Amino acid sequence: MRRFALLSLFALVGLLAGCSTFDSRSQEKSATFTNLDPATQERLRVREIHVGDSFDMVYIALGAPDEKREKVTRDGAATTWVYNAYWQEYRGEAVTGYRRYTVYDKQRKVYRVIYEPVRQSVYTPHVEERMRVQFENGAVASIEEAQRR
Repeated sequence: MRRFALLSLFALVGLLAGCSTFDSRSQEKSATFTNLDPATQERLRVREIHVGDSFDMVYIALGAPDEKREKVTRDGAATTWVYNAYWQEYRGEAVTGYRRYTVYDKQRKVYRVIYEPVRQSVYTPHVEERMRVQFENGAVASIEEAQRR
């Protein structure tokens, strides 16, 4: 039990250390963040980006993208950052096996084996593109958001 608690603690510390929060991102890109006016800093804090924002400003507001796409056109290079939404949909329960119990029957003076079904919740993972941010010449040129269902 003690070993499980210790492993759980290490897992939690590792998970928290790897989390990207607004504060950690603004500190990571502090050279950019501190040079912004207070209104722009607050806008990034509430995850709002505008056309003309830099790579660093979008990173501070939204974090690292789930996917980066590069495109070369005759006008130059364009980079697209894609942000996805992840969720799981509950599908019910399924029998995943059986648990075996051995009990002593006092009347018959014998041992009996009882099988009990083991059920587990079943979830289907889903991924949906939520937002595309296209950069041209180092600045946001367009923002495309998916409509919420």
